[in-house]
Amino acid sequence: MSTHHTYKKIEIVGSSRTSIEDAIENALAECAKSVRNMDWFEVVDTRGHIEDGKVGHYQVTLKVGFRLSSS
Repeated sequence: MSTHHTYKKIEIVGSSRTSIEDAIENALAECAKSVRNMDWFEVVDTRGHIEDGKVGHYQVTLKVGFRLSSS
């Protein structure tokens, strides 16, 4: 077993009408469908859409780190 890891980062955007936390969960759940070995995420941007003077939905940009596998 290796004593070090090599990671790659990708950037994704999640959204939710409910909350920032839900936007993060939505983004990670969708990403997990096609990306293996996800280990960490970093929130790099938070924004939202306004509808009729209220929050329409939240948008969160994430950097997701995943381990590159040797096999």
